[in-house]
Amino acid sequence: MKLWGGRFTKRGDQIMEKFNTSLPVDHRLYYQDITGSIAHVRMLVECKLLSDAEGILLIEGLQTILEDIEAGTLKVEGNYEDIHSFVEMNLTERIGEVGKKLHTARSRNDQVAVDMRLYAKQKANEVMASLGQLIESLNNKASQNNVIMPGYTHLQRAQVVTFSHHLGAYVQMFNRDKKRISNAIEIMDENPLGCGALAGTTHNINRQITTELLGFSKPVDNFLDGVSDRDYLLELMSSFSITMMHLSRLSEELILWSSQEFRFIEMDDAYSTGSSIMPQKKNPDAAELIRGKTGRVYGSLVSLLTTLKGLPLTYNKDMQEDKEQFFDALDTVMDCLEIMSKMIDTLHVKEDNMKAAIKAGFLNATEVADYLVSKGIAFRDAHEIVGKIIIYCEQNKKGIEDLSVDELVEFSNIISNDIYEYIDYENILNKGNKKLIKQVTQ
Repeated sequence: MKLWGGRFTKRGDQIMEKFNTSLPVDHRLYYQDITGSIAHVRMLVECKLLSDAEGILLIEGLQTILEDIEAGTLKVEGNYEDIHSFVEMNLTERIGEVGKKLHTARSRNDQVAVDMRLYAKQKANEVMASLGQLIESLNNKASQNNVIMPGYTHLQRAQVVTFSHHLGAYVQMFNRDKKRISNAIEIMDENPLGCGALAGTTHNINRQITTELLGFSKPVDNFLDGVSDRDYLLELMSSFSITMMHLSRLSEELILWSSQEFRFIEMDDAYSTGSSIMPQKKNPDAAELIRGKTGRVYGSLVSLLTTLKGLPLTYNKDMQEDKEQFFDALDTVMDCLEIMSKMIDTLHVKEDNMKAAIKAGFLNATEVADYLVSKGIAFRDAHEIVGKIIIYCEQNKKGIEDLSVDELVEFSNIISNDIYEYIDYENILNKGNKKLIKQVTQ
């Protein structure tokens, strides 16, 4: 069923009709389509393009369609070209010929543009709320586990940090993600309704009315851009991709930390799986799936970028492909944020294993060098001295803090008993700017 066909003399090929329909994808826009149509009708009545009686009939009909869809008594399915056709044809069946006036001073081009902006804005706010929940989970877990652990560079133990501060790094990442999405919402918050197919309408409409009714900050400035702009989807999908990258990095750490080689944490059974052949296995599949789905979101972004890169102004049917990519990226990032929050809430931190890893990794070596510098030795010389101390420790299976003063003096005669206070791991965390390590990031 179509909203057009007057200039055609024969039916389209059935395969073409199936190929052309977008209802299986854009059915989820029903709320935005009906909301936008109600605002459009109110504007038409205000501008005397529809009578009050016609406006009431149209709005009541649209509201009953919305109520029936949400009650489950009207299924968004059937032989319709898209969600717009579904709504308008069902409206006309219910209220008669007046339903055909719904499309006055409007094109499907500006109609789909407003639907997508409304939907994208709503869902972007939901993603920000999910990010906020994950940030809360990270902060809660951090505040409950302010324990020392190794910090890494090159995946090699480097310096002592705390589990709290490590999780705080991800809090900063996800806070930036929220800011990016908020910025995208601010940029996209413009109303394309009234642009028509590409050059507005000759009817005397008032775009400010629909702008206010639909909660946009302003109408778009250029009609051609209004119907062809999909930058806001690209920007959101780019933000989703960065969020997924952050989720993937955190997933990788959770996977490593839960391995027998690290044993820093234990994942809850609810977010792990077993092996069909090896009964001892407890696999971090939830984290691995998040890591894997990151590429899926990247793919959606690249797909839409590729679709748009060669399109002349204004609307082209290629743009119908925007929805499937955006919806999939959106659903994926929302699922991953929810799963990650629950994984963080339920994971168990193994404090003793973290402390043991610190002792085995010579994580106070930098402090020994700093100690020597404080005694007047040049840093490069201090660096070399500490390197020799490490070799000695490895050969004798000792930590630096386990060496006696007599042993240490063999490497530098300026070393005395005060070095032990300097290289104590708890003291390291409390010195100078390292006090920041003990703070849970807000």
